[in-house]
Amino acid sequence: MPSAKVDVADPQGGKAFGKLMEEMETRLDETNKSFIDDDFFKDVEELPEKLEAYKLKFIECDRDRSGDLDMMDVKYMLEKLGQAKTHLELKKMIQEVDTTNTGAINYVDFVKMMLGPKSSVLKLILMFEGKAKPDEKPVGLPPKRDISSLP
Repeated sequence: MPSAKVDVADPQGGKAFGKLMEEMETRLDETNKSFIDDDFFKDVEELPEKLEAYKLKFIECDRDRSGDLDMMDVKYMLEKLGQAKTHLELKKMIQEVDTTNTGAINYVDFVKMMLGPKSSVLKLILMFEGKAKPDEKPVGLPPKRDISSLP
């Protein structure tokens, strides 16, 4: 009997999608635990909180739910942040971080990039994500002005 194919890019995939997401979160939590237990990262302040934030960002950006960030995932993430890049720039950014030479960023590479001392372009963009968001525009009618208040 053939197995049912799950469209992992469909956020409304029902039970199969929920199970897939649960398995992915479990794998990422196990990876986070290995970072917490690693003596190399013991001096990182608020490590569990940072890892949880990185996990959520990774899941958000992994649009095809493949378990790694490929070129289209990174492109989506950067466009969402208002930092659109060409394919060549994306390939270069991924190569800078990818230690497995797969052309994609796995979660371990992603966390090492974010926690490591090396400043990759991708890390800098993600770190300043909050500052890149535009200010909220005022709603409602503009205030009344008179001639003397005009420039």
